[in-house]
Amino acid sequence: MAEFLSLHDAVARFVENGATVAMEGFTHLIPFAAGHEIIRQQKRELTLIRMTPDLIYDQMIGMGCVKRLIFSWGGNPGVGSLHRLRDAVEHHHPVPLDIREHSHAAMACAYEAGAAGLPLAVLRGYVGSDLPKVNDQIKSITCPFTGEELAAIPSIRPDVAVIHAQKADRHGNVLIEGIIGVQKEAVLAATHSIVTVEEIVESLDTHPNACIIPGWAISAVVVAERGASPSYAHGYYPRDNGFYKTWDAIARNRESFAAWMNDHVMNARPEESTR
Repeated sequence: MAEFLSLHDAVARFVENGATVAMEGFTHLIPFAAGHEIIRQQKRELTLIRMTPDLIYDQMIGMGCVKRLIFSWGGNPGVGSLHRLRDAVEHHHPVPLDIREHSHAAMACAYEAGAAGLPLAVLRGYVGSDLPKVNDQIKSITCPFTGEELAAIPSIRPDVAVIHAQKADRHGNVLIEGIIGVQKEAVLAATHSIVTVEEIVESLDTHPNACIIPGWAISAVVVAERGASPSYAHGYYPRDNGFYKTWDAIARNRESFAAWMNDHVMNARPEESTR
Protein backbone atom coordinates (compact mmCIF):
# COMPACT_ATOMS: atom_id res chain seq x y z
CA MET A 1 0.00 0.00 0.00
CA ALA A 2 1.14 3.54 -0.69
CA GLU A 3 2.76 5.38 2.21
CA PHE A 4 1.43 8.79 3.23
CA LEU A 5 4.33 11.24 3.46
CA SER A 6 5.04 14.95 3.46
CA LEU A 7 6.18 16.38 0.15
CA HIS A 8 9.63 17.05 1.56
CA ASP A 9 10.04 13.48 2.79
CA ALA A 10 8.70 11.88 -0.39
CA VAL A 11 11.13 13.81 -2.59
CA ALA A 12 14.04 13.26 -0.20
CA ARG A 13 13.41 9.51 -0.13
CA PHE A 14 12.67 8.71 -3.75
CA VAL A 15 14.33 11.39 -5.93
CA GLU A 16 18.07 10.86 -5.83
CA ASN A 17 20.73 12.85 -7.64
CA GLY A 18 21.19 11.35 -11.09
CA ALA A 19 17.72 9.77 -11.15
CA THR A 20 15.50 9.47 -14.20
CA VAL A 21 12.25 11.26 -13.33
CA ALA A 22 9.00 11.39 -15.32
CA MET A 23 6.57 14.15 -14.31
CA GLU A 24 3.37 13.83 -16.30
CA GLY A 25 -0.04 15.46 -16.59
CA PHE A 26 -1.48 16.71 -19.85
CA THR A 27 -2.61 20.36 -19.73
CA HIS A 28 -4.04 19.86 -16.25
CA LEU A 29 -2.80 18.12 -13.10
CA ILE A 30 0.79 19.12 -13.84
CA PRO A 31 2.78 18.43 -10.63
CA PHE A 32 4.17 21.91 -9.99
CA ALA A 33 4.38 21.57 -6.19
CA ALA A 34 6.49 18.43 -6.47
CA GLY A 35 8.76 20.07 -9.04
CA HIS A 36 9.29 23.02 -6.74
CA GLU A 37 10.25 20.70 -3.89
CA ILE A 38 12.81 18.98 -6.13
CA ILE A 39 14.24 22.43 -6.88
CA ARG A 40 14.32 23.39 -3.18
CA GLN A 41 16.18 20.19 -2.33
CA GLN A 42 18.69 21.04 -5.07
CA LYS A 43 18.57 17.70 -6.80
CA ARG A 44 21.15 17.48 -9.57
CA GLU A 45 22.05 15.51 -12.71
CA LEU A 46 18.43 14.49 -13.32
CA THR A 47 17.16 12.99 -16.55
CA LEU A 48 13.68 14.45 -16.96
CA ILE A 49 11.00 12.83 -19.11
CA ARG A 50 7.79 14.51 -20.16
CA MET A 51 5.61 14.53 -23.26
CA THR A 52 5.13 18.30 -23.12
CA PRO A 53 7.80 20.10 -21.09
CA ASP A 54 6.34 23.42 -20.03
CA LEU A 55 6.86 25.88 -17.20
CA ILE A 56 7.79 23.44 -14.44
CA TYR A 57 10.56 21.90 -16.52
CA ASP A 58 11.72 25.35 -17.60
CA GLN A 59 12.09 26.18 -13.91
CA MET A 60 13.91 22.94 -13.06
CA ILE A 61 16.27 23.36 -16.01
CA GLY A 62 16.96 27.00 -15.14
CA MET A 63 17.79 26.05 -11.56
CA GLY A 64 20.45 23.54 -12.67
CA CYS A 65 18.63 20.33 -11.75
CA VAL A 66 18.70 18.70 -15.19
CA LYS A 67 21.34 17.13 -17.41
CA ARG A 68 19.09 15.44 -19.99
CA LEU A 69 15.57 15.99 -21.31
CA ILE A 70 13.55 13.29 -23.11
CA PHE A 71 10.45 14.88 -24.59
CA SER A 72 8.11 15.30 -27.53
CA TRP A 73 7.28 19.02 -27.48
CA GLY A 74 8.75 21.85 -25.45
CA GLY A 75 7.25 25.30 -25.11
CA ASN A 76 5.13 27.74 -23.14
CA PRO A 77 1.59 26.78 -24.30
CA GLY A 78 0.06 29.54 -26.41
CA VAL A 79 3.01 31.88 -25.80
CA GLY A 80 6.29 30.65 -27.29
CA SER A 81 9.70 29.38 -26.25
CA LEU A 82 10.84 28.08 -22.91
CA HIS A 83 13.69 30.51 -22.40
CA ARG A 84 15.55 28.61 -19.67
CA LEU A 85 15.45 25.43 -21.76
CA ARG A 86 16.71 27.36 -24.78
CA ASP A 87 19.49 29.02 -22.77
CA ALA A 88 20.66 25.63 -21.49
CA VAL A 89 20.76 24.15 -25.00
CA GLU A 90 22.31 27.14 -26.77
CA HIS A 91 24.63 28.51 -24.08
CA HIS A 92 24.97 25.63 -21.57
CA HIS A 93 23.55 27.85 -18.82
CA PRO A 94 23.40 27.04 -15.95
CA VAL A 95 24.61 23.57 -17.04
CA PRO A 96 24.70 21.84 -20.44
CA LEU A 97 21.45 20.11 -21.42
CA ASP A 98 21.31 17.00 -23.59
CA ILE A 99 17.98 16.71 -25.43
CA ARG A 100 16.36 13.66 -27.01
CA GLU A 101 13.25 14.57 -28.95
CA HIS A 102 10.46 12.19 -29.94
CA SER A 103 6.95 12.44 -31.33
CA HIS A 104 3.90 12.42 -29.04
CA ALA A 105 2.85 9.03 -30.42
CA ALA A 106 6.26 7.52 -29.78
CA MET A 107 6.37 8.80 -26.20
CA ALA A 108 2.91 7.39 -25.48
CA CYS A 109 3.94 4.02 -26.93
CA ALA A 110 7.18 4.06 -24.91
CA TYR A 111 5.26 4.67 -21.68
CA GLU A 112 2.88 1.81 -22.50
CA ALA A 113 5.81 -0.49 -23.21
CA GLY A 114 7.45 0.48 -19.95
CA ALA A 115 4.24 -0.18 -18.03
CA ALA A 116 4.13 -3.64 -19.63
CA GLY A 117 7.73 -4.36 -18.66
CA LEU A 118 8.91 -4.44 -22.28
CA PRO A 119 12.35 -3.21 -23.40
CA LEU A 120 11.15 -1.27 -26.43
CA ALA A 121 8.17 0.25 -28.17
CA VAL A 122 7.36 -0.42 -31.83
CA LEU A 123 5.22 1.86 -33.95
CA ARG A 124 4.50 3.13 -37.42
CA GLY A 125 6.08 6.53 -37.17
CA TYR A 126 8.84 8.98 -38.08
CA VAL A 127 8.23 8.40 -41.80
CA GLY A 128 9.59 11.49 -43.56
CA SER A 129 10.83 12.95 -40.26
CA ASP A 130 14.34 14.24 -39.57
CA LEU A 131 14.17 13.23 -35.90
CA PRO A 132 16.04 9.91 -36.47
CA LYS A 133 18.97 11.98 -37.77
CA VAL A 134 19.36 13.80 -34.44
CA ASN A 135 18.14 11.16 -31.99
CA ASP A 136 20.16 7.94 -31.96
CA GLN A 137 17.50 6.32 -29.78
CA ILE A 138 15.20 6.01 -32.80
CA LYS A 139 15.91 2.79 -34.70
CA SER A 140 14.14 0.75 -37.35
CA ILE A 141 13.27 -2.94 -37.25
CA THR A 142 11.64 -5.32 -39.68
CA CYS A 143 8.42 -7.03 -38.67
CA PRO A 144 9.05 -10.81 -38.70
CA PHE A 145 5.48 -11.44 -39.88
CA THR A 146 4.87 -8.84 -42.59
CA GLY A 147 8.34 -7.62 -43.54
CA GLU A 148 7.22 -4.05 -42.82
CA GLU A 149 9.83 -1.59 -41.58
CA LEU A 150 8.79 -0.09 -38.25
CA ALA A 151 10.22 2.46 -35.84
CA ALA A 152 11.54 1.25 -32.48
CA ILE A 153 12.52 3.28 -29.43
CA PRO A 154 13.49 2.31 -25.86
CA SER A 155 10.61 1.91 -23.45
CA ILE A 156 10.28 4.51 -20.71
CA ARG A 157 11.00 2.97 -17.32
CA PRO A 158 11.88 5.86 -14.98
CA ASP A 159 13.34 5.57 -11.52
CA VAL A 160 10.55 7.83 -10.26
CA ALA A 161 7.22 8.95 -11.70
CA VAL A 162 5.59 12.06 -10.23
CA ILE A 163 1.97 12.98 -10.93
CA HIS A 164 -0.82 15.05 -9.42
CA ALA A 165 -4.35 13.73 -8.88
CA GLN A 166 -7.57 15.04 -7.41
CA LYS A 167 -8.15 12.58 -4.59
CA ALA A 168 -6.75 9.64 -2.66
CA ASP A 169 -8.56 7.36 -0.26
CA ARG A 170 -7.08 6.13 3.00
CA HIS A 171 -5.80 2.97 1.31
CA GLY A 172 -3.64 5.01 -1.07
CA ASN A 173 -5.75 4.55 -4.19
CA VAL A 174 -5.89 7.75 -6.24
CA LEU A 175 -8.48 9.25 -8.58
CA ILE A 176 -7.84 11.23 -11.77
CA GLU A 177 -10.75 12.96 -13.52
CA GLY A 178 -10.86 15.16 -16.58
CA ILE A 179 -8.20 15.04 -19.29
CA ILE A 180 -6.23 11.84 -18.84
CA GLY A 181 -2.68 11.86 -20.13
CA VAL A 182 -0.12 9.12 -19.49
CA GLN A 183 -0.16 9.39 -15.70
CA LYS A 184 -1.27 5.79 -15.22
CA GLU A 185 1.35 4.43 -17.61
CA ALA A 186 4.09 6.55 -16.03
CA VAL A 187 3.31 5.22 -12.55
CA LEU A 188 3.12 1.60 -13.70
CA ALA A 189 6.38 1.93 -15.65
CA ALA A 190 8.36 3.47 -12.78
CA THR A 191 10.35 1.82 -10.01
CA HIS A 192 8.89 4.32 -7.51
CA SER A 193 6.11 6.88 -7.76
CA ILE A 194 4.97 9.98 -5.90
CA VAL A 195 1.38 11.15 -6.26
CA THR A 196 0.38 14.55 -4.89
CA VAL A 197 -3.36 15.04 -4.34
CA GLU A 198 -5.77 17.81 -3.48
CA GLU A 199 -7.37 15.88 -0.63
CA ILE A 200 -7.80 12.58 1.19
CA VAL A 201 -11.35 11.21 1.19
CA GLU A 202 -13.11 8.24 2.76
CA SER A 203 -14.41 7.02 -0.59
CA LEU A 204 -13.31 7.90 -4.12
CA ASP A 205 -16.94 7.78 -5.31
CA THR A 206 -15.77 7.06 -8.81
CA HIS A 207 -17.54 6.87 -12.18
CA PRO A 208 -16.84 5.15 -15.55
CA ASN A 209 -14.89 8.08 -17.03
CA ALA A 210 -12.42 8.36 -14.15
CA CYS A 211 -9.00 6.73 -13.82
CA ILE A 212 -8.12 4.90 -10.60
CA ILE A 213 -4.49 4.09 -9.88
CA PRO A 214 -4.29 1.41 -7.17
CA GLY A 215 -2.30 2.02 -4.02
CA TRP A 216 -0.13 -1.05 -4.61
CA ALA A 217 1.42 0.73 -7.63
CA ILE A 218 2.23 3.93 -5.69
CA SER A 219 5.18 4.54 -3.35
CA ALA A 220 4.02 7.76 -1.68
CA VAL A 221 0.83 9.81 -1.52
CA VAL A 222 1.23 13.47 -0.55
CA VAL A 223 -1.50 16.01 0.22
CA ALA A 224 -0.62 19.17 -1.73
CA GLU A 225 -3.55 21.55 -2.09
CA ARG A 226 -3.31 23.52 -5.33
CA GLY A 227 -0.38 21.27 -6.15
CA ALA A 228 -0.97 21.64 -9.90
CA SER A 229 -1.29 25.44 -10.02
CA PRO A 230 -0.81 27.38 -12.33
CA SER A 231 -2.12 24.48 -14.41
CA TYR A 232 -5.57 23.36 -13.36
CA ALA A 233 -7.22 20.55 -11.43
CA HIS A 234 -10.62 19.66 -12.85
CA GLY A 235 -13.28 20.30 -10.22
CA TYR A 236 -10.95 22.31 -7.97
CA TYR A 237 -9.48 25.39 -9.70
CA PRO A 238 -8.98 26.79 -13.22
CA ARG A 239 -5.82 27.25 -15.25
CA ASP A 240 -4.02 30.53 -14.59
CA ASN A 241 -3.59 31.62 -18.20
CA GLY A 242 -2.32 35.01 -17.09
CA PHE A 243 0.66 33.48 -15.36
CA TYR A 244 1.63 31.46 -18.43
CA LYS A 245 1.77 34.74 -20.36
CA THR A 246 3.67 36.50 -17.57
CA TRP A 247 6.22 33.67 -17.41
CA ASP A 248 7.57 34.61 -20.85
CA ALA A 249 8.92 37.92 -19.56
CA ILE A 250 10.11 36.44 -16.25
CA ALA A 251 12.07 33.59 -17.84
CA ARG A 252 13.48 35.55 -20.79
CA ASN A 253 16.12 37.18 -18.58
CA ARG A 254 18.47 35.21 -16.31
CA GLU A 255 18.33 37.80 -13.53
CA SER A 256 14.53 38.17 -13.46
CA PHE A 257 14.19 34.39 -13.52
CA ALA A 258 16.57 33.95 -10.59
CA ALA A 259 14.81 36.66 -8.59
CA TRP A 260 11.38 35.13 -9.17
CA MET A 261 12.55 31.63 -8.24
CA ASN A 262 14.25 32.95 -5.11
CA ASP A 263 11.10 34.78 -3.97
CA HIS A 264 8.45 32.24 -4.95
CA VAL A 265 10.15 28.85 -4.66
CA MET A 266 13.45 28.79 -2.78
CA ASN A 267 12.31 31.04 0.08
CA ALA A 268 8.66 29.95 0.09
CA ARG A 269 7.00 27.30 2.19
CA PRO A 270 5.80 24.39 0.03
CA GLU A 271 2.16 25.47 0.25
CA GLU A 272 3.12 28.99 -0.94
CA SER A 273 5.26 28.02 -3.93
CA THR A 274 2.52 27.40 -6.50
CA ARG A 275 0.98 30.31 -8.37
